Amino acid sequence: MEKELTIAVLPGDGIGPEVIEQAIKVLDGVGDRFGHKFTYIKSLIGADAIDKTGQPLPDETIENCLAADAVLLGSIGDPKYSDPTLSIRPEQGLLALRKTLGIFTNIRPVKAYDRLLGLSPLKDSLVKGVDFTIFRELTGGIYFGEAGRKEEGRFAYDICSYYDHEIERIAVLAFEEARRRKNNVCLVDKANVLESSRLWRETVQKLHAQSYSDVKLDFLYVDNAAMQMITNPIRFDVILTSNLFGDILSDEGSVIAGSLGLLPSASIGDKHCLFEPVHGSYPEAAGKDIANPIASILSVGMLLEYFNMKEEANAVRQAVDYCMAKSILTEDLNPDVDYTCSQLGDVIQALVSEEEGINTKGLKEGSSSII
Repeated sequence: MEKELTIAVLPGDGIGPEVIEQAIKVLDGVGDRFGHKFTYIKSLIGADAIDKTGQPLPDETIENCLAADAVLLGSIGDPKYSDPTLSIRPEQGLLALRKTLGIFTNIRPVKAYDRLLGLSPLKDSLVKGVDFTIFRELTGGIYFGEAGRKEEGRFAYDICSYYDHEIERIAVLAFEEARRRKNNVCLVDKANVLESSRLWRETVQKLHAQSYSDVKLDFLYVDNAAMQMITNPIRFDVILTSNLFGDILSDEGSVIAGSLGLLPSASIGDKHCLFEPVHGSYPEAAGKDIANPIASILSVGMLLEYFNMKEEANAVRQAVDYCMAKSILTEDLNPDVDYTCSQLGDVIQALVSEEEGINTKGLKEGSSSII
């Protein structure tokens, strides 16, 4: 069935505009092949927004995102705003957007590709076959709790706080995802020390007993989970955790794939959804056409999956798998036979546009043809 989606596109900073351009190419390829229509509304966020409007999240951007069916984000950050004492910083735009949209769950798949095992600092025997997903709570916890200074600035505090309903709503999504995967949820907390973690554990256990007893549930303290993610990552299926722990563990998980440029993410709530690559803005590469667009393209796959466009999402993932198998990759993944950011976008767009396949012989000269 033909679908029409309005997508708020926030290219952001650094390499964001370049990788988002490739993601849009792929969406257009999906639209051509499957008869869908995607309408894009570009808006400012992050350092680019500060430079142009003085604010990291302008009102117009908020309005566009609230009106859209989905948000597609590039990256945020610029070295000139790296001082954490600045009153206005690019990252504030993303935090405010998450809160405004009510997107309380961040979903980050971590997958090891056989062709790229050598890129991971971990041994091939540890990484091979690893495929898990992290469910990170996104709008509560220490990042949004009360914070401040006392005693002339010599005493600082950050409060980590959660309601049980905030925990339950993300736990439901994690259990549902586990049912579609290998049926195993691991709650990562620090319940031996933190009262907020004890509430997490009580709430998840109660939900499990009431509605998801068919799913295997186990628990790890965050320090042990961090160790096992490196020493035995194959044990994980779905990891469920709080905002702070999820932030740290998802970045740790990136070493398994060997590159941040391979990791997509989805952030969803009751009414709104946002899709973005895990990587940062990488300002050193901006404008050089060398950025890896795969994470952004796989984020498009997650967007399509969210809207129940399963065949379309599979087409995107299969195109990426084909490029992996054939070493059609950017220089960060394959320095010997590297493709530019835009060339790789062209290849994947062509692969999802047509079922017959692709002739890659002319791609180094910037052209492609379907066969």
